[in-house]
Amino acid sequence: MKARVLTLFLVCFFTFSNAQSDETVLKIVYDTSLKNGKSYKWLDYLSNKIGGRLSGSTNAELAVQYTKAELEKLGLDKVWLQPVMVPKWVRGEKEMAYFITSGELYKVNICALGGSVATQGGGVKAKVLEVDSYKDLKALGEEKIKGKIVFINKALQPELINTFQAYGGCSSERYNGAAEAAKYGAVGTIIRSLSSRQDDYPHTGAMGYGETPVEQRIPSAAISTNDAVKLSESLKKDKNLEFHFEMSCQQFDDVLSYNVIGEITGSEFPNEYIIVGGHLDSWDLGDGAHDDGAGVVQSMDVLRLLKESGITPKRSIRVVLFMNEENGLRGGRKYAEIAKEKNEKHVFALESDSGGFTPRGFSFDCSDLQFAKIESWKPLFKPYLIHYFEKGGSGADIGPLKDGDILLAGLRPDSQRYFDHHHAANDTFEHVNKRELELGAATMTSLVFLVDKYGTETITMTQKIKD
Repeated sequence: MKARVLTLFLVCFFTFSNAQSDETVLKIVYDTSLKNGKSYKWLDYLSNKIGGRLSGSTNAELAVQYTKAELEKLGLDKVWLQPVMVPKWVRGEKEMAYFITSGELYKVNICALGGSVATQGGGVKAKVLEVDSYKDLKALGEEKIKGKIVFINKALQPELINTFQAYGGCSSERYNGAAEAAKYGAVGTIIRSLSSRQDDYPHTGAMGYGETPVEQRIPSAAISTNDAVKLSESLKKDKNLEFHFEMSCQQFDDVLSYNVIGEITGSEFPNEYIIVGGHLDSWDLGDGAHDDGAGVVQSMDVLRLLKESGITPKRSIRVVLFMNEENGLRGGRKYAEIAKEKNEKHVFALESDSGGFTPRGFSFDCSDLQFAKIESWKPLFKPYLIHYFEKGGSGADIGPLKDGDILLAGLRPDSQRYFDHHHAANDTFEHVNKRELELGAATMTSLVFLVDKYGTETITMTQKIKD
């Protein structure tokens, strides 16, 4: 009898929930997140009990097991691990660097770029050639470059309000600098950190060697913005100064890791999938709180908030915690590969990988017809100061799912402080604000709810009929 009454209550509750207005549902979601959010607690453990989670590391595997266990506690319909082979690069001992000018020695802050080879035989010591871009090297030629350390001193453009645009304008210097400098006989590269402020934290990140033969690969490091300024000023006074740096990083064979996946099975269209996610790996210098611990725990909380708010999704909602976004994108590619093999129909994917700051809105990779409908939802988000709805990019890990039909989106928090911490030792838990993080989780949940309720095919068809 008790079971029958409980069942009747749940049916009535969910029927009432589904009949509620969109404004009411969003209010419930935001209230639940801000009064009873779990993302901050999860991030505390991920950051402070586990720490940096570079692909292939012990910490990365601890993060896999922790997040899987936490998803299982939520009572989801399915939780599983998806195997994926990932690269294993190890930083080794703390890097050391200095330069000597006018008889004085200046110690500087550097860190190896991810994927770099080590320095050999006690380090690299050579004169320095400063350039604004690796594209300048061709004009200088081998005669001026051979035997020197190339110092690429390109700063993020401060006048660009979109800091991701500023970052994008410099990221190729970090990734391609060593490969290009090696063509002209350089013995190493030093790259100005891709940071938006002046400090002593060097910012790592992925770099590549392209087709450069192994024996011709040269070590590459990032230098802090303060020390980049110091080195540049010193070079103006002494073009013959010598720079010395030592790194002991190593590249190992690929190792087995996992994407972590949890699912609420859809009540009406279980074979249509909506995914929300972030990347579980991080760089090793800090604890990866903003990049991308915040996105991971927000994505986990989306499924919890749906359940806590009494929302029964029509479609299957998955959280996917991707492994190896930072130096390979293996997790995102593997998920898309398996989805294609199983002929799964993914209708929407939302990624959070821009930090845990105050949410401002979303960018969408979609058709004009889809975007026209999505824009009609902006008034629902206005009470929460969410105004940014723009066509544009989505996220690296969900990008491989793009097929011309799927709607892709990225959460867009305020980005002004993001690159103060990105890939650096100060990307740590204390720099994440609990309220901002929980607002982001609620904002993501609200968009997932609306897309699930109205469907991406309905969006397109509704607009076509209107036209």
